Amino acid sequence: MATEIPAEKFWKCQCETHRAKSILYQILNREDGGEAEWHQQYRGTSGTSPHCSTGSKSCSCVNRRRVVLKTPEATCRRASEVLLKTLTFIRNLPSFYHMPLEDQLVLIQRNWAPLFVLGMAQEGVDFDLREISAPSLLKKILLNQSLTAGSELGGSSLGASLAEVEKMKNLLWKFWDLDISAKEYAYLKGIILFNSGCHALKCLPYVQTLQQEAQQALMEFISTMFNRNLGRFAWIRQLITFLQDIDADAIEELFFRPVLGAATLNVLLLETLQIKPDWL
Repeated sequence: MATEIPAEKFWKCQCETHRAKSILYQILNREDGGEAEWHQQYRGTSGTSPHCSTGSKSCSCVNRRRVVLKTPEATCRRASEVLLKTLTFIRNLPSFYHMPLEDQLVLIQRNWAPLFVLGMAQEGVDFDLREISAPSLLKKILLNQSLTAGSELGGSSLGASLAEVEKMKNLLWKFWDLDISAKEYAYLKGIILFNSGCHALKCLPYVQTLQQEAQQALMEFISTMFNRNLGRFAWIRQLITFLQDIDADAIEELFFRPVLGAATLNVLLLETLQIKPDWL
């Protein structure tokens, strides 16, 4: 049964909440109350920036908490539209298809998630969340409940990590605060797509050149449009670093698991881009 949690208590560390209770009580009633509505207000009266977390950074509770979309039908539709636009952007780049198939695979699998977040930022897609919980494994044993669900306690059925989703929402607000233009987003997508990271590519020099060209174009655009304000360029470069830390699994679970079910998003991406590796 759903239980509403007041906004001021939503971020309260649950380790502190039940500290006075016995250990067994805590285990049996961990996150008791089932599902809880997400009530955090990003534009509250506390003066806190919407992209500043109010949660405890030293506590591991947030890493165990799981969330799902509050309105999955509408939000998943918008997320799918963003993903389609992202794939259309890639399809319209002849330079991408000039690379060997193996390099295309690496770049897509490594960079689709940050590209998707860029698309969410550009389209202004915000979303509300609902926290979910599951009874602990020990509680299931003691109450003689089915262990089937317990064996899936970290599985996709329990939604996405609150910590990872919070990270993504905070990053979206950073982009919105900077009021990124359409051209800046286009250059950013090029920088992200042609990021080889630590992977060895057959056409590594070619990919590096494409990324450098996108970076140079972004810097020149900012210099021209913002009176040589390279501080803005430095801020955007920092956001690129944050983008690389986005968890692709959390994105897939939150936005696409309700649509795909047990299907794999990676396969869908490659099929849409008409990339057919041997294992497909």
